[in-house]
Amino acid sequence: MFTKLDRYILKQFLGTFFFTIGLIICITVVFDLSEKIDNFIEHNLSFFTVITEYYVYFIPYFANLFSPLFIFVAVILFTSRMAYRSEIVAILSSGVSFYRMMVPYLIGATVLATLSLYLNHLVIPKANENRIAFENKYINRPWKFYGRNQHYQVEPGTFIYFDSYSAERMTGYKFSLEKFKDGELTYKLISDHIVYDTSIKKWSVKKYYERTFDGLKEHVRKGDQMDTVYPFHPKDFGQRLKIVEAMDYYQLNDFIATEEMRGSDYVDYFKVERAKRSSLPFAAFILTIIGVSLASRKVRGGIGMHIGLGLLLSFSYILFMQVSQTFAIEGNMSVGLAVWIPNILYLILGSWMLYKAPK
Repeated sequence: MFTKLDRYILKQFLGTFFFTIGLIICITVVFDLSEKIDNFIEHNLSFFTVITEYYVYFIPYFANLFSPLFIFVAVILFTSRMAYRSEIVAILSSGVSFYRMMVPYLIGATVLATLSLYLNHLVIPKANENRIAFENKYINRPWKFYGRNQHYQVEPGTFIYFDSYSAERMTGYKFSLEKFKDGELTYKLISDHIVYDTSIKKWSVKKYYERTFDGLKEHVRKGDQMDTVYPFHPKDFGQRLKIVEAMDYYQLNDFIATEEMRGSDYVDYFKVERAKRSSLPFAAFILTIIGVSLASRKVRGGIGMHIGLGLLLSFSYILFMQVSQTFAIEGNMSVGLAVWIPNILYLILGSWMLYKAPK
C-alpha cells in the first residue's frame, strides 16, 4: 500500500534529484559556453543556432552522464535533512521499519534507473550523433589519421592489408587483398596504392598485380589502374573512437560484431561502452542504499558531514570504475567483470552499511 509517507519521501527524492541535476547542468553549460564561445564567434553562429543545434543535445547527454552521482547526492541531501530534523526517528518510532521506509527510495531509484537505461541505449545515442557532428564541424580540429600495418578481415575469408593508410587522403599504400576458401588461398592482389574515388564511389587500384588460383592452375594479370568495389569504405578506417557514442543498442551490437570479424584492436573499448550503458543505471540502486544508510544517522556535524562522506564514496566509485575499465581495455580482464565489479563491491559495502544503519 502506497502511504502518505511514501509519497512524501518519493517527492523529496525526485524533487531533490531534478533540482541538483538541473543546477549542475546550468553550471556545466556556463563553463562549456565560456570555453567554446570563441569557436561560435569564429563561425558566426547565432545564439539560437548554438542552442537548437548543440546544447539541446549536449544537456541530455551530460544530465544522463551525471545521473548516478546526483541520485546519490540527492539521497544524501534530503535524508540528512530528515535525520537532522529527527523525522527519521519519528518514522521509526511510529512502528515503520527501516526496511519499509526504504521502499519509496527504491521506487525512486527504479524510476530513475529505468529512465537512464532507456536513454543510454536508445535516446542519447541519437542526440550524440547531432552533438558530435556539431563539434566536428565547428569545434574540433580536422580529424587526421595515418595508420601503419593495418590488417582487417572485411568478409569471412577475405583479408586486406595496408602498409600505411591516410584517412585524410582516403589512400592506402602497399595494399594487398587475399581470399581463402576452405583454408586455401584462391585469390591475391598486390597494389602500389589504392585511392577511394568519391565521384564514382569506387576504389581506384594503382599498379596492381593479380593472381587467381584454380586448383593447380594460376591466372596472372597486371595493370596500371582498376576501378572496383570492395566490401569496405574509407569511413571504416581511422574513425574517432567517440563514434560509438552515437550508436544505439542495436547499431552498437552490429558494429562490435563487424569489428570482431575485422580483428580491430578496439573491440574491448567498444564492449566496455556497451556494458557501461547497463551497469551505470544499476548503480542507482547501490548508491541509493549507501546514501540512505549513511545519511539516516544523526551525527555531529550535521548535513555537512554526510555530504562530505557521500562525495568521498561517490568519487571513489567513479575512480574505481575508471581503473577497472582500463584493465579491461589495456589488460586481460573480462569486460563484463571489469565493468560490473565496482557495482558488486559497492553492493557488498551498501549491504553492510544497511545492516549497520540505525533501526
